[in-house]
Amino acid sequence: MFEQFTLGIEEEFQIVDPQTRELRSHVSEMLEEGRMLLGEQIKPEMIQSQIEVGTGICKNIQEARADISRLRSIISTLARKGGLEIVAASTHPISHWSEQKIFDDERYELLIQELQTVARSLLIFGLHVHVGINDKERSIHIMNAARYFLPHVLALSTSSPFWMGHNTGLKSYRSEIFKQFPRTDIPDHFDSYGAFERYIELLVKTGCIDNGKKIWWDVRPHPFFPTLEFRVCDIPTRVDDTIAIAALFQAIVAKLNKLIDKNLGFRLYRRMLVQENKWRAVRYGLDGKMIDFGKQKEVPVRELILELLEFVDDVLDDLGSRKEVEHVHTILERGTSADEQLQVYRDTGDLKAVVDRLIQRTMENVPHDASADVARPTA
Repeated sequence: MFEQFTLGIEEEFQIVDPQTRELRSHVSEMLEEGRMLLGEQIKPEMIQSQIEVGTGICKNIQEARADISRLRSIISTLARKGGLEIVAASTHPISHWSEQKIFDDERYELLIQELQTVARSLLIFGLHVHVGINDKERSIHIMNAARYFLPHVLALSTSSPFWMGHNTGLKSYRSEIFKQFPRTDIPDHFDSYGAFERYIELLVKTGCIDNGKKIWWDVRPHPFFPTLEFRVCDIPTRVDDTIAIAALFQAIVAKLNKLIDKNLGFRLYRRMLVQENKWRAVRYGLDGKMIDFGKQKEVPVRELILELLEFVDDVLDDLGSRKEVEHVHTILERGTSADEQLQVYRDTGDLKAVVDRLIQRTMENVPHDASADVARPTA
């Protein structure tokens, strides 16, 4: 039963000049050799100072860790050939969106024509986790229930406290930037997969979208793959944190699936209520409180995350992910990337020192991959 919950992880990285600490438009120079080494696992995004990589379909979290570590290692090596570094964080502490170059691609040109400054200013970097679900109908019911936990996991991932040289006062400013896009944030719940399909068909029919990929909710059934895609998170700086969060999403899906198998439900809360908790995660991260809607009172976020870990505990051994999920305790104890960035800034008053720390942490515990050391091909 648990074999169906395959994993795929996509990470979007900053390309940074370690001398100026600013973003550098360098993705085109990395793509030629990157595609030779990684094929479809590497691709550009709208901004030329951003590069995205994605794992293959992984049978378990150990495969996912090996693949995502290899990808980080390879693109780091490719960046360093140009004297640059990669950074995993959802905003850059210093750089300004207006100074970034747009990647030359018709898809991005059309997006900018449609969304204008909303698209141009999208200087953010994310983490997407795909969990395999073979049954479309069941995927909708799992999505409905999983929405409740999205703020909890967002709080574990926060890495975007700074924006264009300013301390925003938020732990996940990326979330506020992205919500300027249409069809984002926590989705409503659907009675069936057919109801979801009718929603998509209506938007296509009325010219709102051309396909389901322009649904950018915090969780969505992927329009082309048999997966539930979790998009709510900032990208954690440490690979260990990324793996823990991916394993936690997989465990949430497996546990909710197990409840359905036993004909047990999970209470569905209205979007507006889940959105309240998301705001608290955006603002305070792990240091705030969220609403326990059952008890109708505020509870410290760390306590609610411990309850979440208890909720999924009985599926971890079947998934083989106990060690990876237990790393959540480490995140709770030491804080997130956002917490560390803010501490570095308090200690130094220097946002360049924050970038330096991000460069260091991005490659922490990432084994070196020798396959990226091949010489750049000559013409």
